[in-house]
Amino acid sequence: MKKLKYVIGLFTLLFLLAACAEADKKDTVKVGIRSSELKTWEYVKEQASKEGINLELVTFSAQYDPNQALAEGEVDINAFQHVAYLNLFNTNNNSDLQAIGTTIMAPIGLYSNKYKSLDDIKEGAKIAVPNDPSNWGRALLLLQEHGLLTVTDNFDGNGGEDRIKGNPKNLTILPVDGATTPRVMEDADFAIINNGVAVEAGLLLKDAIIHESKTAKPFINVIVAKAEDKNNDTLKKIVEIYQRDETGKFIKEVSNGNYIPVEMPLDELATWKDFYSY
Repeated sequence: MKKLKYVIGLFTLLFLLAACAEADKKDTVKVGIRSSELKTWEYVKEQASKEGINLELVTFSAQYDPNQALAEGEVDINAFQHVAYLNLFNTNNNSDLQAIGTTIMAPIGLYSNKYKSLDDIKEGAKIAVPNDPSNWGRALLLLQEHGLLTVTDNFDGNGGEDRIKGNPKNLTILPVDGATTPRVMEDADFAIINNGVAVEAGLLLKDAIIHESKTAKPFINVIVAKAEDKNNDTLKKIVEIYQRDETGKFIKEVSNGNYIPVEMPLDELATWKDFYSY
């Protein structure tokens, strides 16, 4: 009888261990995305299915933050944001959502209907920038990277008229609604345009005079999970599938070169705040 109880207990333990292992695998994973990422994630879903992982794509409108859905357990991971946005969400909501892998950069760029190079930026030139704090800040950093101005000390990534420390060419910075930046090019000399807005206006990244590169770490997009899931093997596999060369080629093709695939170690990505003080 004792032997029988031992055997039953052993099988019960093995069953529970197997159940726990199966739960940890998360073989069906809900992924929160925006519609702009749908084609890429449909491709990733197809590749993942070949390896026994089923992805359920949950597309959110601009009215609902996929981070909120992740925090509330509606999805298992999301992929729509850069690390600076993630940090702001965590700060504002006292949450601990964590990046588990990099995906792409959707660079902002400097465009013009009148000029072709940085050499054409003359004294007092008018440059339109998006007026929302995040993209305004990105615009200022892009101009700083190319020596056109400097931002204030302790810059936090958000733009504003008071965030310019040095302006040797006396550039006129014109903050406008981000959606109107392509049209404002008719009145301004240059415009810094968000990637998605540029695409909608028929502009490609290759048309930009300058644009962000992989060095702009705060604006690299990431796959995000809850802290307790950051080491989950299935989620790590999804990141690995996304970062494959074949996926990168697909992204470049489907976006007409407007997205830059980025594979960066998380420990290197963790230094993103250093970008604001270079």
